[in-house]
Amino acid sequence: MPWTRREFLRAALAGAAALKLANTSLASELLTPKRHGHRSGDAALLDELEQASFEYFWHEADPVSGQVRDRAPADGGGTGTMSSIAATGFGLTALCIGHRRNYRSHAQITARVRRTLHFLAHQTPTIHGFFYHWIDTRDGQRFFRSEISPIDMALLLCGVLTCREYFHDEEIRRDATLIYERVEWPWALNGGNSFALSWTPEVEFSPLRWDCYAECMMLYLLAIGSPTHPISANAWQSFRRPWLSYADYRFISPPAPLFIHQFSHAWFDFRDQEDEYTDYFGNSVLAVKAHRQFCLELKPQFSSYSENLWGITASDSSKGYVAWGGPPMQGPVDGSIVPAAAAGSLPFLYEESMEVIRTLRQRYGRKIWKRYGFVDAFNPLTGWVDRDVVGIDAGISMVMAENVRTRLIWNTFMRNPEMKTAMDKCGFHNLSTPATLYSMS
Repeated sequence: MPWTRREFLRAALAGAAALKLANTSLASELLTPKRHGHRSGDAALLDELEQASFEYFWHEADPVSGQVRDRAPADGGGTGTMSSIAATGFGLTALCIGHRRNYRSHAQITARVRRTLHFLAHQTPTIHGFFYHWIDTRDGQRFFRSEISPIDMALLLCGVLTCREYFHDEEIRRDATLIYERVEWPWALNGGNSFALSWTPEVEFSPLRWDCYAECMMLYLLAIGSPTHPISANAWQSFRRPWLSYADYRFISPPAPLFIHQFSHAWFDFRDQEDEYTDYFGNSVLAVKAHRQFCLELKPQFSSYSENLWGITASDSSKGYVAWGGPPMQGPVDGSIVPAAAAGSLPFLYEESMEVIRTLRQRYGRKIWKRYGFVDAFNPLTGWVDRDVVGIDAGISMVMAENVRTRLIWNTFMRNPEMKTAMDKCGFHNLSTPATLYSMS
């Protein structure tokens, strides 16, 4: 059973230093926002990326239950029955994009969404409203010794609530609302102010908690905004926001892979918003800039990295799945490239991220581009090419590509009234000096 992202989180939460919360807004002290132009082929290339990713979520989902495999061969043909609720959350979001872009007929896609939500709402077992992280695609039962994972439940719910707002369908809206409103968020706090990392019937709650900045922003906002089982807005202050400095960049982050600065932003629109701590969108801009600089400074050791070829985040490697990246250096970095690192960063650093995508497609072509788009990772120095696509990496690539093109997922998801309620309760307000952000529209 795949476990590595969860194992990384256990290690990171156990070892994170208790740094003092900073009450300083980034605003954009190091960000020099400007409106970029784009090359004539960018839209076509991003559409190709999105359509290939959509094919993953269409073919690697069970046609009856709609549950999405955690991973599959890059050329297609997955046969396993283990699905990930996180991948299904991205898959539901992908169905909204596919509907808008006519990747399948509207009737086919709407029917798939109905089946997926009905299966989750009425056929899949829950514990206090939570699903197990890994479930069998055929019957929704717990797969092996899977855990209840609040963060993976949040990823699923973001997809569920995106569908609730996108599709004007009473059955979809009813099942989506049921799935969200029956989650008993206070239970997962386990008597504390921050969420427990996980729960299993064998050992019950993990002693580790979501008490440090990561992709958990979406988890807390979903719980604070719940109309039925909310947690206190004070929980927004319960996770630490340590400052990390690298080169000329200073931003909120623990030592962690780049995906922690991407996932919440796939749905929550933090642009031109800040709370008492920071501007989180600007924070991710700085994190991506620092990561790019980190890769460039590895060039003497790994000649694969350059200004148009960079990006490492938790992914497959020649030795298995690893939580690698930086800054600072994490994991056995070996010169590999993870396409989702740049694709998932498109809204934050468009030109530099898009240059990576162009380079990957033009220089490596069919070596790394398969039926479902880019393989999860590859190493230009050794010739190793992953055989698989990982659902959450295909998902973040597709969703961020669409957001930078049309803002579709941001605009759709943020129509959920519970999300505005949550952000208001947490003290979000408009930036005093909004950044001029890249837009293709």
